[in-house]
Amino acid sequence: MSQKRIPAAFIRGGTSKAVVLKRQDLPEDEAAWPHLFAALMGSPDPNKRQLDGMGGGISSLSKVCVVGPASRDDADIDYTFAQIGVDNDTVDFSGNCGNMSSAMGPFAYDEGLVEGPRDGEAVVRIHNTNSGKVILARFAVSAGRAVVTGAATVPGVHGTGAPVALDFLDPSDTFGRGALPDGQASHVLTLEDGRKARVTMIDAAVPSVFVAAGEVAGDTCSHPGAIDEDAALMARLEDIRRQASLIMGLTADLQAAAERIATPKVAMIGPAAAYKDLSGKTHPAEAQDLQIRMISAGQAHRAVPVTGALALACAAVVDGSVVNACISKGADPLNLRIGTPSGIVTVGATRDPESGVISVARILRTQRRLMDGHIYVPHPAANPFAQQD
Repeated sequence: MSQKRIPAAFIRGGTSKAVVLKRQDLPEDEAAWPHLFAALMGSPDPNKRQLDGMGGGISSLSKVCVVGPASRDDADIDYTFAQIGVDNDTVDFSGNCGNMSSAMGPFAYDEGLVEGPRDGEAVVRIHNTNSGKVILARFAVSAGRAVVTGAATVPGVHGTGAPVALDFLDPSDTFGRGALPDGQASHVLTLEDGRKARVTMIDAAVPSVFVAAGEVAGDTCSHPGAIDEDAALMARLEDIRRQASLIMGLTADLQAAAERIATPKVAMIGPAAAYKDLSGKTHPAEAQDLQIRMISAGQAHRAVPVTGALALACAAVVDGSVVNACISKGADPLNLRIGTPSGIVTVGATRDPESGVISVARILRTQRRLMDGHIYVPHPAANPFAQQD
């Protein structure tokens, strides 16, 4: 057994952290990537701690991003995201991570992969290869480096940072099967326990399915840990997620749906109500337009995935959706206030009333490079890296 040394950066983007790699430093054959990525994260780990790798034991800390030259004319870089299982070696490329999307433009700028002003505002067009969509990132730069200090806040991240504005252009239909299955704003599913649940399935930013918490005996004021421990509730949500995968045409059968951990996302939504976030701060009902508790890779998310929040914003502008029916009266679709376990997140979406096309979904995040250098990955000589250090 030997180790391979690979140039890498460790970066926080929004409420996630990931190992960020350059395409040029990886095997040309992408079939070698899943084994490599699972090993560098320390997966699989039945103890769910990933102590022998860079992972942090939860889905938002078990991620890999790859940045390389753009493969299309309307982008400046390509960005590929991989969600790594914690207690298994699943490596899922089926969806994007919106939180880590906020770090891709600054990373590319700092690494000299894109051109931009030495001082002022940089704009980077990011082609996310998972979704086939382009994300426009705008951020401040000074003395040739992306600015990381500022007054912007992200619920779930202590302190403040420099804002990164993200516009997800034409966010719908990332899988080429339409934004809404059969063009319907809602469907009624029959669950394994006999319950019937009305859901909205939408492919926007990331394929997602939303259900009112009351339909599955859940509560959107609940602590994520309590949701994780409620085996019956988690089983209902997973049942909905797998059924949605088939209806949305993402997988051919329930077994394939079970193996694809990153998509679709599934979330409970509920009306605005006073609750305490993970820091103990109380948020009054009038500070929100609705609440969400989203499941990510089999765990209740401690905040909300950015792509999940954007999918929620897109669903909110669809008449007849369960999300649209849940939001507070008078809510601004461009500034939708979502109550999450870590606080209030504001997102927005615009939809053409005539065509019904959702043109842009937007959110603001912060990011910061935490360290860089080399990452070491153990591998047998038979693995794709034959070179020994």
